[in-house]
Amino acid sequence: MAESTHLRQPWILGAKTPHQVTEDVAGLLDRRPTVLWWSALTASFLALAVGVVAVSYQLTTGIGTWGLNKTVGWAFDITNFVFWIGIGHAGTLISAILFLFRQKWRTSVNRAAEAMTLFAVMCAGIFPVIHMGRAWLAFWVIPYPNFRGPLWVNFRSPLLWDVFAISTYFTISLLFWYLGLVPDLASLRDRASGKVRRFVFGILALGWNGSYRTWIRYESVYLLLAGLAAPLVVSVHTVVSFDFAVSILPGWHTTIFPPYFVAGAIFSGFAMVLTLMILARWTLGIGEYFTTRHVDAMCKVVIATGSMVGLAYITELFIAAYSENPFEKFAFLNRALGPYAWAYWIMVTCNVAAPQLLWFRRLRTSLPFVFVISIVVNIGMWFERYVLIVTSLHRDFLPSSWSYYTPTVVEVATLVGSFGLFFTLFLLFCRFLPMIAMAEVKGILGETSHD
Repeated sequence: MAESTHLRQPWILGAKTPHQVTEDVAGLLDRRPTVLWWSALTASFLALAVGVVAVSYQLTTGIGTWGLNKTVGWAFDITNFVFWIGIGHAGTLISAILFLFRQKWRTSVNRAAEAMTLFAVMCAGIFPVIHMGRAWLAFWVIPYPNFRGPLWVNFRSPLLWDVFAISTYFTISLLFWYLGLVPDLASLRDRASGKVRRFVFGILALGWNGSYRTWIRYESVYLLLAGLAAPLVVSVHTVVSFDFAVSILPGWHTTIFPPYFVAGAIFSGFAMVLTLMILARWTLGIGEYFTTRHVDAMCKVVIATGSMVGLAYITELFIAAYSENPFEKFAFLNRALGPYAWAYWIMVTCNVAAPQLLWFRRLRTSLPFVFVISIVVNIGMWFERYVLIVTSLHRDFLPSSWSYYTPTVVEVATLVGSFGLFFTLFLLFCRFLPMIAMAEVKGILGETSHD
């Protein structure tokens, strides 16, 4: 009896031809923006305007506008910094590591994820600069030859390590994103009807002619950049974790932070990609390119990294109890049962409990449910950074130094402004550049795999 086989649906639906892919994706740029797009852009721009006003007020008045006190010297600013850096991790993972492992499902989401990475890093870079107090002197952290004598940056400072890690991450991610765009920019150039668009896309396409020789060189460079970018997924958030792990503060000085931070960054990054791509599917009509099979694959990554984060929480509690260090035990007991217990249990519920529902295939292929879970996860990951930073600081070794931190309106407005910047840039990207990698999608047309 012949063995029966069941084929999964192809990654791209509708039996598309290469020409149809170009027309579908590039056609999104030719249409007039919808009312929904204008509404979203207006809301994002208003949020950005709120953030600009808040940041301008901080720069002219000082960071005394924050709710910081003598005990809690880090709070909203560093929380938001670590949160946005984490959001940007999915882009490099999808683009580089999944490319090296030849995962074909990445082709529909890698372009948007790469753009998201760049925008998230831009949002993250705002907060350390503001935290300096004198933002106009931010260039002092750059180790360039100067005329100030032997005054150099402190290379032993973890905050300076962030400067190098993040600038490297942004540079490689930008090159990787732009290189992947080049074939698609050439397609836009060739089909452009206006002289201005043809000229602009022609410059950006770098003389791409689609020859065999060009493709060979392109794929060689793309593979090289993927190999360079892959270690960044591990290194960047590892360096960010050193901001805390190299300290001697209970709750921070732990060796679990590097892998814990990397898993959490991928966790939150994939959740944000799901949020954006599901919204794009609903509003732009890209359901044939971003299918439930893509959602299913991404949810499996969310389950895996969410389980790693849950294991890290349990490990922290176990090590604190096993160490018999009273200060370490108090730090974690205070997180779970102290004044910020509400934030701790929001974190645990959103990051550990909620993603476990994705074990059920019916739920992880339900777009409305996955959309809600993706938002819940990022709420939980923001609270994770808040709990880590604030609860480890607000109760010092001396009870006389204990205090309670409450963010001010200025801090909340700055966070709102960072979301405004992120979504404004992403909406403009979707309007003027192809959010689906046409050249890569054409390479997997009609492919199926055995169940």
